[in-house]
Amino acid sequence: MRVKVGVTLGLGLLVVLLGIALGSVWIAPGQIFQIVGHRVFGTELPGYVSDSAVSIVWNLRLPRVLLAFLAGGALSVSGAVMQSVLRNPLASSYTLGVSAGASLGACIVLLYGVALPLVGGLTLPFSGFVFGVGTMLLAVAFASRLDKQMESNTIILVGVVFTLFVGAVTTLLAALQRESLQRLIFWQMGSFSTQGFGAVWILLPVILMGSLGILRLHRELDMLTFGEREAQTMGVDLKRVKWMLLFLAAAVTGSTVSFVGVIGFVDLVVPHIVRRIFGSRHGLVIPMSLVVGGAFMVVADLTARTVVPHSELPVGVVTALLGAPFFVLIYRQGRRG
Repeated sequence: MRVKVGVTLGLGLLVVLLGIALGSVWIAPGQIFQIVGHRVFGTELPGYVSDSAVSIVWNLRLPRVLLAFLAGGALSVSGAVMQSVLRNPLASSYTLGVSAGASLGACIVLLYGVALPLVGGLTLPFSGFVFGVGTMLLAVAFASRLDKQMESNTIILVGVVFTLFVGAVTTLLAALQRESLQRLIFWQMGSFSTQGFGAVWILLPVILMGSLGILRLHRELDMLTFGEREAQTMGVDLKRVKWMLLFLAAAVTGSTVSFVGVIGFVDLVVPHIVRRIFGSRHGLVIPMSLVVGGAFMVVADLTARTVVPHSELPVGVVTALLGAPFFVLIYRQGRRG
């Protein structure tokens, strides 16, 4: 198992390095390390490292790759939690309305030019986060009223209803403001191109704290996979643990979606890959989902910005094209098993 973990971490680092090096201009890995050392530690640059290479690495590719890695890792961790808590291989934060809520918040900001005085330029991500997490909390609260035990089927059903309702409201608002519709559609497809280090420094502590909070409950997650009644007999406070896990997963996803838009299939595919490689113990599934999901998203973003010359695809399109067939293959193998 240690070998698998070591190989995975090494491949993750290699993918990040290739994500920075590849593009319209090739930047050698050695130059990347020299540029990062120069900007972080103040070391001198060799004469053969051009100013344009420094600008490409530090201002464009490095923050983009780091943001893609964080986003992929966050979505994958959230997906692993949702699949275990709800005991459904197709479950995700999007099932509970996080994505729909974040889209509604972004829709209001983009279409009507809303600007909050306290957050300024962060109005769009802040609104996406608040609406995304708020929608999930409303869905879970409503489910708890219908079912005191908060059975998984009840939560999923209520989440789907909330997702459809909030999505319908977003569509209605967009239909009334057609001049800004294209901008909203591009945001919903996902992109890392307009963000810089600011988004990285905001998301990094949120994702790390959320992932660590989830990791502290890894034993409870292991018990939940045996079933809700079995977990209760083993001493799990089912309602409290579910609330905590669902909130942490939604907060991680909502924060990510608010910055980069709606990117699907990562949270569905990656947890299945991780469980096949590392088993079902969440003490290992959670951190490995962070690494594998981050690497997967970097590959998807690299594909999105290089596969079409002089153009860029929405990264959500690439993750769907890569993830959907792979997920169908995994699901069919699981059914045969």
